[in-house]
Amino acid sequence: MNICRTWSMSAVVSIVLLITGVAFPAFAEEYYDRYGLTPASAALDLGTQPLGYPNGVISSVMQRDRLLKAALAGVGHPLTAHAFRRGADMVALLADQRLEAGLLGDMPTILAAATGDVWIVGLVKQTSTAIVSNGNTRVAELAGKRLGYVPLSSAHQTLLQGLASVELGEGDVRLVPLGIEQMPEALARGEIDAFAAWEPAPSVALANSSKNHIVFRGLSADYLVLSRAFEKHSPEAARILVAGFVRAIEWMRRSQRNVETAARWVRLDGESLSGKLPAATVEQIVTITRRDILNVPSAPVILTAPNTPSPLKGEFEFLRSQSKLPIKASWDHVATALRYEGLAKVLKEPRTYAVHVFDYEQ
Repeated sequence: MNICRTWSMSAVVSIVLLITGVAFPAFAEEYYDRYGLTPASAALDLGTQPLGYPNGVISSVMQRDRLLKAALAGVGHPLTAHAFRRGADMVALLADQRLEAGLLGDMPTILAAATGDVWIVGLVKQTSTAIVSNGNTRVAELAGKRLGYVPLSSAHQTLLQGLASVELGEGDVRLVPLGIEQMPEALARGEIDAFAAWEPAPSVALANSSKNHIVFRGLSADYLVLSRAFEKHSPEAARILVAGFVRAIEWMRRSQRNVETAARWVRLDGESLSGKLPAATVEQIVTITRRDILNVPSAPVILTAPNTPSPLKGEFEFLRSQSKLPIKASWDHVATALRYEGLAKVLKEPRTYAVHVFDYEQ
């Protein structure tokens, strides 16, 4: 019997807090309770992040895929998507099978994979996250300043790397937990002095004021991950979801009109989560989506040069050095998670999985 399935959500969150030493913002224990997620339900529950791009753009397309919905319903696992403010909020839900899949940044992906709970399917984004400062032009000038961040996110990792590059730590700055959509406005109002974030927050802040500068960039990637327990129980349903993921990227690559439509969809999905339309324009979202996923030649396949370790290995070791990983975290689990074969099977059988056939709700 899986013991963690008997834990309450609050117990799981408490354990994550203990092992990471990071305080979650107040909303983390509130907003997703209303989703009513239960362990190993019949539905394929997919966690999305509509406030981040191109992560949210891909999931917005997938949610409107009639072929995907029909195929999953046909194997007894109807698709249900749930919007999250950050990937870290999905980690415990993937662990106890309340979610079957999610689109996560690299730090949450490592957290989920390091304890053996997920497969890492394919690439959702390949870009950089950034530390954006108002007035300051060097990371060293941020000592003692107020820094907005999203705990346990890919941008949190970038913040740690930036501070470490000038021999600073989290204790040398004043950390302010914020939602990604709040950061540009908080910087403009002077409530924080800088923030670490993924797109679109850096682009929005730079467009807001010439006084805003990027003082540090860190490499970042997002991934589609699958619950190993779900994939073991329903391997075909898992591959059907992967096909929908591949199809979403292929459809956007087909035309400018398609990616603009996807950008409008993700703005609506972001509004449903946050209560207001995101600050990023359709044009900005299209630019980010093209740069960070559509123009990445290998995507969604994760490529690693021969005889070189995965980029996640360096991130794993860095997070371990910063005491941001659970004690039981193992690189072997992450390496195994990267060996999922479902994406390769879908790409080898494009007709079977209809990866070049499109039918989206308008």
